[in-house]
Parts: sequence; C-alpha cells; structure tokens
Amino acid sequence: MVARVLAREPSLDLRYSVSVSTREPRPGEQEAQDYWFVSDEQFDEHVRRGDFLEWAKVFGHRYGTLATPIEKWRDEGLDVLLEIDVQGARKVRERVPDALLVFLVPPSWDELARRLRDRGTEDDEALERRLAGALEEMDQADWFDHVLVNDDLERATDEVAAIIEQHRRGEAPGERNP
Repeated sequence: MVARVLAREPSLDLRYSVSVSTREPRPGEQEAQDYWFVSDEQFDEHVRRGDFLEWAKVFGHRYGTLATPIEKWRDEGLDVLLEIDVQGARKVRERVPDALLVFLVPPSWDELARRLRDRGTEDDEALERRLAGALEEMDQADWFDHVLVNDDLERATDEVAAIIEQHRRGEAPGERNP
C-alpha cells in the first residue's frame, strides 16, 4: 500500500521513513528500501543514544523509526509517511500530537489469515502469534484518526491519498471544499 501511495501520488510530495529492524531480510527485501537491517547490538546502540522517534518489539524482533530524518523533513514543511504497528503509532502520537494516524484493517478475519499464509514467511506457530497480535491491534483502532478497510488496493490507495489531502487542507473527515 505504501509504495502505491508514494508512486501514484507524487503530487503529495511525501517522504517515506524506512524503519530499522533486527530481523533478517525476507526474500526480495532490500537494505535501505524495505528496512535498515541491523544487529541487536546496533539496535541497542540506537536506543542508548535516543535515536528513535519510536521503537517496539514485535513478534520477537525490534523495529524502530529514526527521529533525525523525520525531524529534518518536518522542519522543511514536508509530510512523512510511516508504516508502523499500533505500539509505534501510540509513541508517535505522544511525541508528535499532530500526526495523522490511519489504521488499515483487512476486510475479514479469514482474508487476513489468507494474506499472512500466502506470504509464506511464517510457520504455523508464528502465523497463530501474528493473528493473535492482529486481534489485539484491531481492538485499538478506535483511537486512530481514520480506520480504513483494505479490501481493494486501488480504492484504499485513493482513500489514503484523499485523507492526506483533507488533513493538509485542515478539513474534518468527510468535509469537502466547494
């Protein structure tokens, strides 16, 4: 979804924050494009130095968002797109109260399970942990600014772009300028 929003809506002039992760790259993932892949020791050093805007442990690995690029882009008046979990979103909300938080949900529980299974990146036990975690995350959707059902990728991409544009214009959800 993120790649589609960035590629399809260049007029939004968004910057994308590549997260740091302690997990191993999945097939096809590229350093500095998908994640900054680091060791546990390197991650610990980032934490010690206070480099992260947010970080969390998710399914046995740690993920974080480096604060410096975010602050630089925001100082330049640019919007930054983050792809993070609920724990990270809560920390971002605390540190950046004007952040726009959009929660993407699958169209159904069965569809979520199918998508995770089709990825082929987890064994059955890990898949069950992910599904349990997803259930806990979906229980927190109510404090996000927008909840969007990701049932059709093109429509969801359009909706994310529209939400960003509305936010920039200072419109409340659903408002339209004539």
